[in-house]
Amino acid sequence: MAGKQRADQSKRQSKNRVLELYHFKRGFQFAPDPHKFAHYEAFRRSGPEHRVQCRPAMTEDQIRQILSDHREGKLSGDDALERLRKLPFEDLGFANVDHHRSLRQGFPETIFGAGKSPEQVARIVESMAGNSHNILVTRATGEHFQSVLKVVAEAEFNPLARTISVQKDTTNRGKGSIMVISAGTSDLPVAEEAVVTLRIMGNSVDTLYDVGVAGLHRLLDRRERLLKARVVIVVAGMEGALPSVVGGLVSAPVIAVPTSVGYGASFGGLAALLGMLNSCASNVTVVNIDNGFGAAMVASLINRV
Repeated sequence: MAGKQRADQSKRQSKNRVLELYHFKRGFQFAPDPHKFAHYEAFRRSGPEHRVQCRPAMTEDQIRQILSDHREGKLSGDDALERLRKLPFEDLGFANVDHHRSLRQGFPETIFGAGKSPEQVARIVESMAGNSHNILVTRATGEHFQSVLKVVAEAEFNPLARTISVQKDTTNRGKGSIMVISAGTSDLPVAEEAVVTLRIMGNSVDTLYDVGVAGLHRLLDRRERLLKARVVIVVAGMEGALPSVVGGLVSAPVIAVPTSVGYGASFGGLAALLGMLNSCASNVTVVNIDNGFGAAMVASLINRV
């Protein structure tokens, strides 16, 4: 009996592994959790009186005013602490919008569109639109954009980068320019995601596209532009060799972004990722596969130092 139970358990585990592999190959297209979906639908149909309310987001100037009032004796320590104790977020039922991300980290919260319905993305954007900071949605679709337009008319859609952006603040916050390089034209969606992110975060951006190692003279011909960059983002698929080449040409930090571009043995970007992780150029660091957004965030932080 025990042997049969172990065999049954082994079959179930094997079946689960097959299902997990299937979902991996399908691009993580899992079915939505019916319990979460039901919760969201109930929330959406409910009136405002049943929804969790939140105080308006507190700006840096308002916090400075509280500290000034406390220093001048206009506000007691307990009162100041009470005002600052719970920096607000907004509970939408299906998402908790962090209105104070920009205060803590220097950048507002970014909305990851994949896996969210157009209505959910639009509701989050609407929640953030009352603040003065910029808004960015990554991995967005045309359907997401149409829903967002209904609540924020000035939103812009970049179909190549798959981003929706609302730029209210055009201040340049970086100390230099950031260059985004792509090895091939097929890498442009990831490269453009990085470019849009960099600009929405207040950086000066330069680009070099389709300058991979199969025709290295295309890169060397623009070496002067390359050397002016304070940070370099290099996006490449296939074998992922370009970041090492660029790292050997510049003294700036190089952020390598492997892409899922390539034939069978590229394993969806894994070959490029491993190649970049094994770079002999000591100024090269690596982010996840197709993560142009993550590379741009790190580059923005470096550019502000």
